[in-house]
Amino acid sequence: MLWNWYTIDTCFISSSWHVRSAGMFAGSCIGVILLVMLLELLRRSVKEYDRYLVRKHLAGQTTAASSDRANILPKDSDVVTVAPLQNGYKPKLLEQAVRALLHTCQFAVAYFVMLLAMYYNGYIIICIFIGAYIGSFIFQWEAFGSASQTTAAREATVCCG
Repeated sequence: MLWNWYTIDTCFISSSWHVRSAGMFAGSCIGVILLVMLLELLRRSVKEYDRYLVRKHLAGQTTAASSDRANILPKDSDVVTVAPLQNGYKPKLLEQAVRALLHTCQFAVAYFVMLLAMYYNGYIIICIFIGAYIGSFIFQWEAFGSASQTTAAREATVCCG
């Protein structure tokens, strides 16, 4: 494959995705942007699901800790101490199955985007970049400095220091 700027009579992924008009190519470009935005949504979904699992686990610990201390703490006290997740949280079987499904969807979409990039069509590659920008802008807009932040958000190079 060679770098190209073709719009009409291009073919992507399969023979059924044969672009025969400028409108079809514009639709393909919009579809590529939306596909990459979907990838960013899936990435965010993985993080949010992991955060949900940890919150659910901590809520269970808080409930257990408060019932254990019910006779010790005064009735009007709202103070409940919970030990931090020292060993982390290992998801249950169904929770891990959902995590694996989200990962698989993310992997499949990313692979599909990579296949589109391998056509070396300048317009499609620009649409991939636009989709990554818009998707990142929408789905990575979160608070900084929180305890649930990933290492990718803390370190720009995602390196160990």
